This record gives sequence, structure tokens and C-alpha cells, in this order.
Amino acid sequence: MKTISRVLGCLVLLLSNILHAQKNSKLDSLLTVYQNQSEGIDKIETLDHLYYEVFQKKKPEDVLPYVKEQLKLSKTFNYKKGEGDALFNYGNYYRRTYSFDSARYYFQLAKPIWETIENKAGMFKTLNGLAKIEQLSGNFDKSIGLYDDVMQTALNMKSGIRIAETNREIATIYMDKGVYELGIKYMLAGLRGLDSLKKPYLRQRADMLVGVGRIESLRGNDKAALEPLMEGLGIFEALENHLWECITHTEIGYVHLGLDSIDKAIEHFNKSLEISISSGRKGFEAICYHNLGLANRKKGNLEAAEQFLKKSIALGKTTANNSISSLNELGSLNLEKNVPKESIKYHTEAIQLADSINSLVELKDGYKGRSLAYELNGQHQKALEDKKQFIILNDSIFNSTKSQQIEELRTIYETEKKEQQIALLEQEAKVDKLQKYLLGGGLGLSVLVFGFGFYGVRQKLKRNKAEKAKVDAELEFKKKELTTHALHLAKKNEVLESLKQKAEVLKKEESVASGYQSLIRSIDFDLQDDNNWKNFSRYFEEVHSDFNSNVKARFPEVTSNELRLLALLKMNLSSKEIANILNISNEGIKKARYRLRKKLNIPTEDSLQDLVLSL
Repeated sequence: MKTISRVLGCLVLLLSNILHAQKNSKLDSLLTVYQNQSEGIDKIETLDHLYYEVFQKKKPEDVLPYVKEQLKLSKTFNYKKGEGDALFNYGNYYRRTYSFDSARYYFQLAKPIWETIENKAGMFKTLNGLAKIEQLSGNFDKSIGLYDDVMQTALNMKSGIRIAETNREIATIYMDKGVYELGIKYMLAGLRGLDSLKKPYLRQRADMLVGVGRIESLRGNDKAALEPLMEGLGIFEALENHLWECITHTEIGYVHLGLDSIDKAIEHFNKSLEISISSGRKGFEAICYHNLGLANRKKGNLEAAEQFLKKSIALGKTTANNSISSLNELGSLNLEKNVPKESIKYHTEAIQLADSINSLVELKDGYKGRSLAYELNGQHQKALEDKKQFIILNDSIFNSTKSQQIEELRTIYETEKKEQQIALLEQEAKVDKLQKYLLGGGLGLSVLVFGFGFYGVRQKLKRNKAEKAKVDAELEFKKKELTTHALHLAKKNEVLESLKQKAEVLKKEESVASGYQSLIRSIDFDLQDDNNWKNFSRYFEEVHSDFNSNVKARFPEVTSNELRLLALLKMNLSSKEIANILNISNEGIKKARYRLRKKLNIPTEDSLQDLVLSL
């Protein structure tokens, strides 16, 4: 074990020196500029850049002298933007160090400055900071309410990257709430938003990829989690973002534990540990030791596991990490080693700490472990008492979990209602069987197409008992009818195109081609038939009564075909669905979107989709 520790220490020292050399080049350049600048607005802006660079690459408290000077100089030169930035930076420092009351204080001081100078970017980041505080405090509903303001600010700015990042933040809240379905939905919405932008935004992409992997892992889909996590890690490594490298290695380690790839898990936990040590992040270091303890115990290396867990506990006493999990793990490990007295000692300490912070899960595990240790030690009465406590806590957690599941269903329902989304449409049929009826039965084409499979709305949740007002109910129905009609158009054209291709093949194989040629002409006619689009337009106008007039008022040069494309984008349909409805290729859709962006003079960094949704 000592040899392993020495080797690990050498590796950590070597990595630390390498990372130190790599990460200080930009920081050194900024420090050189700062030291040679005279006092003024330029120096204030340099201090702002220094804040972010120091925060990322040194200890959090190292930023404070720069923020203090930034605020002082801003007041001296009456530079309101600099003052707002400095107050935000103070708030951000306290948020990152979990001093939430101080963080709120500074964020609230910054808000009126941004309002006075009408700085939307400053307001966006400050509102985002306030929402994040509520999330970290466990006030999830309040946080989501604040993120509505954040999203509105991003929409007012017409900033695609800010909209994407806000979707990511909302996703993390639903992840924290355990509403993983909505978490995935918003995280993927963030990634799609990035896809629509010309600039790659690699850090944000990596962040969202890791978010997708984390949620999939929490859902128990470890195989699905691995690919986005590895992709995100590759980007963070290329960017030399060591903090997120550390976090991502930890997430990948958890996934490998779930997949029983223990050696792989240990490999990633060790990499996370190396980065934690080199960057001086003691809290992360304690978590890494705990994870290595878990992995080694699972592998059967009980002595190594015990040493790692003890390191986690010792380090946890000097950080915000209270090491309850490590204490319980040590208790279980000593029970496995048949040392019940040591097991009782560790579980007792875990119970005391868990009780002090009302951590029911750790408290439950502590009572369960200690009851088994008492039983092995012959203290049957105490074992029975602990088992009773365990049952009470287990029932409480079970009921809480059920309540959470009910809350999850309610949240999903409310979100879908709020956004007026329609659940996925299902259809089941086989083209081969339909082809047989088409070729041999003599039925009319339209009857067969509609008989191919009917589409119904699959409600994921039951409606609540509260009755809606009549107007709202009618509007909701029209929107569902509109979406259903749009997707029916897409599916109808997709089916017809498939049938046409099959008929073309059959025409070449059979001697009598006239019947097949007639079938192809009928399909071509139906593909070009405009009645379906007229019906769609009528439904669309009933739901979005001002959309066409708004488009014509702002962009009078838009053609009727471009107006069709804008309407389908307003429906938030996929490119494939739009291509099927308009009966053009996916490549044709890309070209149409490009030409439309050019005609509407949309900047490359902004999203066409966001503009359409705002009309």
C-alpha cells in the first residue's frame, strides 16, 4: 500500500506541474497587462477578465482582491457597468462558496444598476445567479419561476446561446427534483439550440453533453450515459477546463460502477483525484477518496477501500463534506470483515451526523448497518431497536418517494399543458400489407391511405379534475387538432412517397405496367394536392390568428412558400416532418432555411427558430 501511495503521489506531483505550466499562460498574460495599466476603465475591464481566469484556475478566495479593486475603481470613475460587474462578481463568489445570503445581497445590489443603464446582458447573468441560489437551496419551484424571467430576458435579447444555456439550467432543476423525463427534454433542447448557432460554443456543448449523461445515469441507463459523457470529456480536455474534467471523470466512474467495469471506474476516479489535488479542491478530493473506497470494496480490496474511506472522512472534517456516506460505508466494510465493534462505532457516528442535518437516507442506512452489527455482536435488544428505527425511516422514505413520483407526474402534466405540447402520435401498420391491398383489392387510394393506420393522441397523464374555462378548452382542442393535422400531413406524404418507390420497382419487374403507371400518377396527384394544406392553414389561423399578419408586417418580402415554412417552424416540427409536409428533401429544407435566414437578415449567432417563436 505504501508503494502504491508513493507512486500515486509522484504521478499527482508530475500531473500538477504539467497542469500548472499549461493553465497559467493566459493568466500570466492578463496579470502582465493589469500590472502595466494605469487606473481607468480599461483596467476595470481587465480586472473583470482576471476574476474569471483566477476563479477557474486558482482557489476561489484568490479572486477577492481583484473584485475589491474592480468595485473601488468603478466607483472612482463612476463607471456603472464596472460597478455592476463587480457586484455580480462578489455575488458569484459567495454563490460558489455556498454563502447564499451574501450572494443574494450582492446580486440584488447589481439589479438596479443594470436597469438604470439598460444592460440586458448584466441583468441576464444576475437573474440567472438568483435563480441558481434558489436551486442550490432546494427551492426548486421558486427557481423555475425565476428562470422564466431569465428565459424572457434571453428571448428579448434574441440570444440563441443564452436561450440554450437557460434550457440547460432548467434541465438541472428537474434533474435535482428527480423529474428526469423533463430534465432530458430541456437538456436536449439546449443542445438543439446550440446546433442552430454558427459558433460552436464548445464549453457549453460539453456541459450539456455531460448533463445528458448524468441524467441517463440517474435514470439507470448507464450504457446510454457513457457516450455523451465521453464526448463531453474530450471537449473539456481539449479546452483544458480542469474543473469540469474532474467532474466528468467522476460521472464516468459512477457509470462504470453501474456497469460493473470496476477497473475502469477506478481509473476515472483516480484521474479525478489527480486533478482535485493539483487544483487544491479539497471538497472534490474527499469525494474522490470516497468513490475509490466504494470501487475497491466492490472489487474485494477491503484494505485499500478502508484506507480511502478514512482519507475521505479525515479530509471531510476540514471541508463542507461531512463524510456521512463514508462513515456508513466504513461501518458496512467492518461488518464484512467481521469486526462488529468497529462497525457499530462508524455507524453511530454516521447516525449522529445524519440526524443533525436530517438526512433520512443516510440515517436509514446507519440504523440498518448498526442493527446488523449489534446482532453479530450479540446485542439483540439494541439490534431490534435499530431495526424498528430503520423500518420507520424506510416507510417514510418510501412514502416520500411515492409523493415525489406523483409530483413528477403533476409537473410533467403542468409543463406539457403550459407549453401546449401534444404527446407523440403512434401508428402501426406494415407497408407490405398495404401494398397488397393497393395492388390487388381495387380500393380507392385515399381510403387505403387513411386505412393504413389512424392516428390518436396518446395522453401521458390523466387530466386533473379541475374544469377548464370554455374558451381555454376550445383553444387547447384547436391546438391539438392543428398539431395532429400537421403530423398527419407529414406521415401521409411519407407513406405515399414510400408507396410510389415500391410501385416503381414493381413496374420494372412486371410485364403489365399500365396498372402500376396509373397508381403512380394517382400518388403524384395526391402528393401535389393542395386541399390538405388549405385545411392545415385554416386550423393554423384559428390557433395563431396574428401570425401571418405579423410576418407580413415585419417582412413584407416573404413569399407564400416561405410563409408556409415559417408556419411549420412555428409548430416546432422537426426538419424531417417539415420536409414530408412540403414534399421536398431534407437537403431542400436546409437550403430553404438558409435562404430564409438571409432574406430576414438574421445574424449568424441568432436562431431562426427563436425568431419564429417570438412572432
